[in-house]
Amino acid sequence: MYQTKADMNGWTGLQTPSSTSFLSQTQKFMSKKIDCKKIFGTTCDFEVRAFAEKSEFVPTIDENYLFDPATTLAILAGFAFNQRVLVQGMHGTGKSTHIEQIAARLNWPCLRINFDSQITRLDLVGKDVIKLKNDKQITEFKEGIIPFALRRGIALVLDEYDAIKTDVSFVIQRLLEEDGKFALLEENEIITPNQHFRLFATSNTLGAGDDLGIYHGTNLINQAQMDRWNIVAALNYLDEKHELEILLKKLPFLNSKLHQNTAKMMVRLGNLTREAFKNGDISNLISLRTLISWGKNIEIFGSVATAFTLSFGNKVIDDEKPIIREFYQRVFGEELR
Repeated sequence: MYQTKADMNGWTGLQTPSSTSFLSQTQKFMSKKIDCKKIFGTTCDFEVRAFAEKSEFVPTIDENYLFDPATTLAILAGFAFNQRVLVQGMHGTGKSTHIEQIAARLNWPCLRINFDSQITRLDLVGKDVIKLKNDKQITEFKEGIIPFALRRGIALVLDEYDAIKTDVSFVIQRLLEEDGKFALLEENEIITPNQHFRLFATSNTLGAGDDLGIYHGTNLINQAQMDRWNIVAALNYLDEKHELEILLKKLPFLNSKLHQNTAKMMVRLGNLTREAFKNGDISNLISLRTLISWGKNIEIFGSVATAFTLSFGNKVIDDEKPIIREFYQRVFGEELR
């Protein structure tokens, strides 16, 4: 099983599966044809196939997940035609989850890298580690996640791609070319990607910087590298109807008589914060993820207002709290304490 150990240096290495079952699974012919309309709710003009069996790296299916049609087609094209797909959008729109949930339904092994300032080239490519063998210390090269995914036909998701450091981004550049072979200089080896290897990424910006000043830590991305992404999809927040549908599926107790209008008001308040966020009036917003947390806390604490404060209100800076209180009063008809 693939394992990592988290520390201040990011990835510390990989443990390769002890059996060959996973490798044989990725090499198996994908004979299962997918009905995109039935599975994803959208018509697809090209053929999509899936693995007949799951492996240990296939994400878990969320039965309540709602797919955005345009984004779904872009990601499916990435899987079907080995296209490099970048999904861009504001935080909390479900970019990474969208890729993972499609992979889950295709039985496609998928791993995600969350980029931060601690991720280095060695974490991605691999590095020498010291280990004991026959009571002696030896130096052994431990492959990073990129060689691991390349050899095993895994769909690799580069999360927060616009937070990647410049020197690390050049490791990715060769992978962005179709059938691009990867030079593992540390081992004097050229890796030919498994035919089922796929590359995806998510970002809040389009690599040209953060004009709004709301995504601190994002970096400029070399435009020659941005040009190598075959498909760029834009994923925005769901409309009120579909967001309400997800919220009620995730939190069935909101369908009760006691809360028959609560979910609608929660979504309405969420949309108010998003508009204010886009206009620069507040520096935080209520995403679908926050709505679900809010709903769970309503069930725990028995109070809509208390749950709101704990889930979102306490994240807001003091200068912006009057705006949030006004939104809450406008939607729920009562003052926040």
